[in-house]
Amino acid sequence: MKVYQARLVTPFAVLGILTDHEQLTGIDFLPVEATALEPQSLFAREVCAQLQAYLADSQFRFELPLLPRGTPYQQKVWQALLKIPAGQSESYGALASQLGSAPRAIGQACGANPIPVIIPCHRVLGKDGLGGFMNHSDGGALKIKRWLLEHEHVQLRPAG
Repeated sequence: MKVYQARLVTPFAVLGILTDHEQLTGIDFLPVEATALEPQSLFAREVCAQLQAYLADSQFRFELPLLPRGTPYQQKVWQALLKIPAGQSESYGALASQLGSAPRAIGQACGANPIPVIIPCHRVLGKDGLGGFMNHSDGGALKIKRWLLEHEHVQLRPAG
């Protein structure tokens, strides 16, 4: 069972915040009926404050130390995601071309992203639409992706 350092209520889910000392290691999308949890540390409080700033202003730029755990390939994809500015999108295919990979592998790395919202995997779209989110191609996961994209005023057609 995961021990969250905070659970932040948002319009689309309750965000379960996971930290390791002064680094953010994960954000889980919990059901909207999940109970809020006040931050358990000063760092968790800062994470929540920055997430709330993003919810108030989609152009907010996060400045948090991140510690996403994953394979070297996943790390490379996640670093590329951090370069996609708020309000813009990229296609799985374009990212695959940039990284010398395949679109499906990009999608799998996006689905394994442990720090969504801050590492913006939601900004990666399929060539003909939303694509998937959190390893799902329908349902609640895509509702969250659509909410995040609408919040950022992202066109639902990828730039590349």
